[in-house]
Amino acid sequence: MTDTMLPPPNQDEYPENDGFEVDISDLVKKLISIVRQNILLIAGIVLGAIVVGGILTLLITPKYQASSHILIENQADQIIEGGDLQEAITSNEVERFLQTQLGIIKSRALTATVIESAKLDTDPSFFEAFGSEMPVEVEEPGQKLDVVRKNAAIDLLLENLYVAIPTDSRIASVTVTSRNPELSAKLANVYAERFIEYNLNQKYDSSSYARKFLGDQLQEARNKLTQSEEELNRYARFAGLIRITDDEKNGGGQSTVSVTNSQLMQVNAAAAQATAERIAAQDRWRTIANQPPLTLGVVNSNNAIMQLLAQKATAESELADERSRHQDGFTTVKAKRAKIAELDRRIDSIANSIKQSAKLSYEAAVKQEETLGQRVEELREEALKEQDRGVQYSVLKRIADTNRTLYESLLSRYNQLNASAGASSNNITIVDRAVVPLKPSSPNLLLNLFLALVAGLGLAAAIVTLRELLDDAIHSPTDVEKKLGLPLLGLIPKSSQNQIETELANSRSSLSEAFRSLVTNLGYSTANGLPEVLMITSSGEGEGKSTTASSIAMDIARLGKRTLLVDADMRRPTLHRIMDDRSQSGLTDILTGQKTLSEVVHGSKSIDTLDYVSALPIPPNPSIILAGDNLTRFIQEARSKYDVVVLDCPPLLGLSDVPLVVKHVDGVLFVIDASSFHRGAVKSAMRRLSMSNANMLGVVLNRFAPKSGSDEDAYYGYKYYNYGHDQG
Repeated sequence: MTDTMLPPPNQDEYPENDGFEVDISDLVKKLISIVRQNILLIAGIVLGAIVVGGILTLLITPKYQASSHILIENQADQIIEGGDLQEAITSNEVERFLQTQLGIIKSRALTATVIESAKLDTDPSFFEAFGSEMPVEVEEPGQKLDVVRKNAAIDLLLENLYVAIPTDSRIASVTVTSRNPELSAKLANVYAERFIEYNLNQKYDSSSYARKFLGDQLQEARNKLTQSEEELNRYARFAGLIRITDDEKNGGGQSTVSVTNSQLMQVNAAAAQATAERIAAQDRWRTIANQPPLTLGVVNSNNAIMQLLAQKATAESELADERSRHQDGFTTVKAKRAKIAELDRRIDSIANSIKQSAKLSYEAAVKQEETLGQRVEELREEALKEQDRGVQYSVLKRIADTNRTLYESLLSRYNQLNASAGASSNNITIVDRAVVPLKPSSPNLLLNLFLALVAGLGLAAAIVTLRELLDDAIHSPTDVEKKLGLPLLGLIPKSSQNQIETELANSRSSLSEAFRSLVTNLGYSTANGLPEVLMITSSGEGEGKSTTASSIAMDIARLGKRTLLVDADMRRPTLHRIMDDRSQSGLTDILTGQKTLSEVVHGSKSIDTLDYVSALPIPPNPSIILAGDNLTRFIQEARSKYDVVVLDCPPLLGLSDVPLVVKHVDGVLFVIDASSFHRGAVKSAMRRLSMSNANMLGVVLNRFAPKSGSDEDAYYGYKYYNYGHDQG
């Protein structure tokens, strides 16, 4: 058996392709295929666009551009702020300043000065240079002719004026385009000169206005300062506040002095110190209040106590010595005891005095704290009252300080403007004057041809894209799955009508190979191999379903399977002509009960295992016959006697025959004519089969011209099926 062409694999059965390059490759191949199919259309559109672009370029009147270049420094006058008359603009404002200057150059006011300086509104050659005519009459009543001409000249010049400044540069270019090269250069230079004059006039006008404005503001500020100073003095005198000059803290300004606040700060500090001393004394007293005097460290460390204790120890030693030699009633013994008793009394007295001094210190600290606390409260009340008076004083002082600052600022600025009045400094200068252009700037033949080429390619791409979107023809086998969603079981190459029989008779022809591949693929279309009852139909007539049915039946029979080919198209039967059958009996007689299968079946002359049944005689109403029970019995009998039954059924659209037969078959093979494919008709046919619960096995793409597809399709059509065909 020759190699077989299996149907395209179902992508859902395979893992996703993990290579991005494959998608790009498929896309490139698809684009190349589309270009090859539409190469003549694309070439015609592009060539036509280039020709039109060249003709239009030759018809355009040449124009000349002349440019002058102006340096714009980022300097601007300051009316209120600053110390210098001209101060550099910050980097954040440079771009806005430059764009403002460009806007001034393109303004109607500056353009009007250019027109007036050269009296261009009365020059017909000016209008002619811009492809227009000088107005000779007014369009509406009440208009003046000179005003109309001037506005028309301004509009023309603005339309042909281009002003730009490069990024990171302060040199602006002023470009004028016209049909007259001398006029273009002249206007570009006049624009630069008028802009410089405009800038100087603006500086002088702004300086004059600034002096007048600042003079009025200065007088008003002087009056406000005088009034605020008088109000401040009156209130200070009324509130009893003393004003002194404090150069270090207030910059030579004035401030008030409050004796109460000073006293409050001093007394408050003393009160805080007294509280600390009272707490310390209280802690000392609480520590020793309940302790015996002689157990206190402060008592034992006292020099007097230490001396008395030493004397007492000596006396006790002497007493012990006397008692060892005399009785207790002896005079010396009594004297020693009296001395010790005196020493104890003196020790107790001094110890109690030391302990009592700690208590007195605590009581004195408490008294001092209470006295200072009362004084703090008295001074606080006085300070609060004085503070209330100081609030209004501070308000009046702030007003006076504000008025003084404003007055000094205005006075300084006014003096600067007076000193610089009449200065003619300018931040705009001409870098390059415009020269008369020697070559026209437009039209540019090469540029226009390139643009025409791009436009032609774009138009061709749009037309080809639209054509592809609207084209429902089958150009490649992959279109079957993409447009219909069904597997492709057979790809039958296109052959002329008079060569079909010859090619089918040749077992090595591409047509024979294609049908054998179709039969092989049908063997894999079901789980049990070839379907026992196979229906072959199409959406319309003339799509090659009868040829397909007979070829499939013959190839199956050649495999050794008993095959029955039934012509079920009782409206336009063809099998009797293909088999050269002279009998007038066929399927109609079986379905009407007039004859049995064995009476109408005929054997093939060339293949022993192939039998066939024609559709004769043609009945008046095939639908009624197919709807009867005899069709069911006929199919059951055919199943029992043959391995495979192939039904050549009529087309789907407009007929009810196929839905009546489809419920008796195991699978449906749909034939599509690639040369006259209409997706709408096929979709409708598929929908009818789906409503009948048909088992769609796949699609046979008949009369396919491989050269109209991609290289891969051409391989299958001209390489695969013809492999070894030129050999003996």
